Amino acid sequence: MGADYVEPDLVITRDKHLVSRHDNELSITTDVAQRPEFASRKKTQEIDGHEVIGWFTEDFTLAELKTLRVIERIPETRPGNARMNGAFEIPTFQEIIDLVKSLEKSQRRTIGIYPEIKHSTHFQSLDLPMETQVVETFRKNGYIGASAPVFIQSFEVNNLKYLKGITNLRLLQLYDSPSAQPYDQVVVGTGLTYADMATPDGLKEVARYASAVGPDKNYIIPRNADETLGEPTTFVQDAHAAGLKVHPYTFRAENTFLPAEFRSGDCPKAIGDLIGEIKVFIAAGIDGLFSDQPDKAVRAREVCL
Repeated sequence: MGADYVEPDLVITRDKHLVSRHDNELSITTDVAQRPEFASRKKTQEIDGHEVIGWFTEDFTLAELKTLRVIERIPETRPGNARMNGAFEIPTFQEIIDLVKSLEKSQRRTIGIYPEIKHSTHFQSLDLPMETQVVETFRKNGYIGASAPVFIQSFEVNNLKYLKGITNLRLLQLYDSPSAQPYDQVVVGTGLTYADMATPDGLKEVARYASAVGPDKNYIIPRNADETLGEPTTFVQDAHAAGLKVHPYTFRAENTFLPAEFRSGDCPKAIGDLIGEIKVFIAAGIDGLFSDQPDKAVRAREVCL
């Protein structure tokens, strides 16, 4: 589909293997709830300040996780994907790297890897830190230094600062909603919000440890009350002035995710004009983007650049 990077979300198992899941809670993306042998693993715990009920990767060994089969996370929006429920197992980080290297050979081009470290503070509290293991896995596979086709991303701050001290691989600071706080900052009580981090001074501070920022796309072009796109903010210019690249998230083709002027009809799961939306953001100066439909993002880039 032409993507420049593959973006896995990383969590960790009880026996300290890195695996790719959207979250450490498994029932939304696997068939664990239908597995009677794991019924006793269901529990309630607090993650990033929120009570979550379910089954969690940190309570399973890799061998146990490999018996599960993955399912579509939003089947009501993507019923076509849901038809593949049960066809695949949970991949490890190493398996994803192996796949990327194989695709590089077959496609004769460089393909980068862009992992997100999920719930860093939570896993550190369980003595299951991921940061050093992610860097070491990259090192073993030949990804070393700022020129490597790698970005490591997180919504938290202190883990990125730690990574800055142990690797020259590029780092990206993710941004949640402006009023929210990185959870590690909640724990230490700094009061720092993502809105603070989005100011010119905040971006300069981020640039001390990161090479890029990954904001929700509304930081760049907010939506009006009628769900149409508003006027661009100065976020891109401010980030560039701080020396940061800007890679917003997440561009998706279904109507339910699109601004009103790019929707096609009234059905929420119908495919609208994602290329049109991306073209507006490219014109606003972004350097890259996260998309669930990378082929459309590539086509938009070809038109604009």
